[in-house]
Amino acid sequence: MNTPNTHIPLHRRSVLTGSASALAMIGLASWSRGSLAQTAAAPKPLPAYVSWKDASSVIVHSGTTIETKRSAFGTSVITPAEQLYIRNNLPAPDAAIVADRDAWEINIEGVQNPRKLTVRDLKSLGLETVAMVLQCSGNGRGFFPSKPSGTPWTVGAAGCVVWSGVPVKAVVDLLGGMASGARYMTGTGGEKLPAGIDPKSIMVERSVPVAAMADALLAWEMNGAPISLAHGGPLRLIVPGYTGVNNIKYVKQLAFSAQESDAKIMSHGYRMTPAGGKSDPSQPSVQEMTVKSWINSPSAEDGPTSGQIKAGMVQIQGVAFGGLNAVKGVEVSVDGGKTWQAARLVGPDLGKYAWRQFVLQARLSPGNYTMASRATDMAGNVQLQNRGENLSGYNNTSWADHAVKLNVA
Repeated sequence: MNTPNTHIPLHRRSVLTGSASALAMIGLASWSRGSLAQTAAAPKPLPAYVSWKDASSVIVHSGTTIETKRSAFGTSVITPAEQLYIRNNLPAPDAAIVADRDAWEINIEGVQNPRKLTVRDLKSLGLETVAMVLQCSGNGRGFFPSKPSGTPWTVGAAGCVVWSGVPVKAVVDLLGGMASGARYMTGTGGEKLPAGIDPKSIMVERSVPVAAMADALLAWEMNGAPISLAHGGPLRLIVPGYTGVNNIKYVKQLAFSAQESDAKIMSHGYRMTPAGGKSDPSQPSVQEMTVKSWINSPSAEDGPTSGQIKAGMVQIQGVAFGGLNAVKGVEVSVDGGKTWQAARLVGPDLGKYAWRQFVLQARLSPGNYTMASRATDMAGNVQLQNRGENLSGYNNTSWADHAVKLNVA
């Protein structure tokens, strides 16, 4: 059985440096109907800019992609920064940008009175806090049998975190409101771009519908601490209910316009491209998240033998979220979806953008089990059985893919 994660408090940190700890990788024995099994890989150290993370709770895929282990989510609602996944499209900027956080500037365009504001200015304009699921668009990519290019995430490119900052709407109102005809809100990241290439080909700049402004924040704090460099500090655009790429790190410009950004990451990147096709602006953009859940425990990481636990009473627990909608309920199956039982939602309800913990108590006899969860949101949307096939392995919400196979001895 998994035990609740109690070993690390939430510290107030920015970026710490130091020697990287070795990470002994174990297989993510999490199987879908396609019988995916991620085998043990050579140990990889934590990169220096995230050397403060808990190496025992994560899988280092690369210097810019780090996944939370399924067994590390524990039974608390909030994901500690030390365990939260990392997905950066570009290398993190120099740590100097968080030396004087309040001096960081953001340019606000497409409003009646455009201007630059410092974080210090923003802190005087308002304050709001939101708990929300932060999830990479490719979370669940590792379950695609087509093996799309990109990090083979299973469930760990996600977490539930608390952001604090000023509502975007308050900033826009202060500056006289949006300019007429604005249909999109576009955030531009402040990463340092290589010289000699077209900035639009590599810059992180994403557009979302202006309706997303209603709950969006310009945030300077995560889980009660200044946002670390690794997670987008000193200032990050937070768009609750939208996938991680739309939550712009090191945000240096926020613009309101009639057209989407023409940066490549917007026009061709993160598009729901049919398998075997080529991305183009006519295809749906990866933006809003939809209803999803998975079981965290018991998992194949429990017990002395991979994929095996002892017979008896078992607490089957996991997480569920609805993207733009709150979770209404979760069902659990121990027979691969043939029959379902209603699980119980546990823990505090932190709002519609946060995930909910669920649990089903079951007595399991010796044998083989395929455990799955299926969530329903307040709008009546039910988590799908099958993934939506696409070129890059985006938006996998399939309950069948996220099921776990266990042997009970």
